[in-house]
Amino acid sequence: MIVREASPSEMAEVGELRIAAYRDQHLFDIDSDYPEALRVLGTDGTGHILVAAQGETILGTVLLQPWHPSASELAHDSSEAEIRALAVAPQAQGRGVGAALVHAAMRRAAADEGARRMVLSTQPTAWAAQRLYRSLGFARLPERDWSPVPGLNLLAFHRDLPA
Repeated sequence: MIVREASPSEMAEVGELRIAAYRDQHLFDIDSDYPEALRVLGTDGTGHILVAAQGETILGTVLLQPWHPSASELAHDSSEAEIRALAVAPQAQGRGVGAALVHAAMRRAAADEGARRMVLSTQPTAWAAQRLYRSLGFARLPERDWSPVPGLNLLAFHRDLPA
């Protein structure tokens, strides 16, 4: 398995993988507008869409969102970068794909973007994601919990990045 930047020709597959993974984890309602937003997140060039691939098969994806005043939801300044839309294909879960993606995003945030802290938000019912984040050294950041739409409260997490 390698983690690399997604190519433009893979964006449709990345979007479908995100939706399949979130649906498998019951992270949105069937009548929600979120699947369409999730499908295209990061395709506007405001972040780096990374994929974990084995041969031609994409196993998972994550969006690394460097701080930007108009694009950042959780990061406060240029010392922080965000992880968004972490998704692992249902058939690849439990194989270390999520951890590999998060590690790659952290390395890139520190080395290429100069970030000193990684932040992310997740749904309260995303227990597998929360276990992963905690196992990788992330801690809760409750003062940054937020709600993008009524009825959906997101939990914030953070981790300092190596210099």
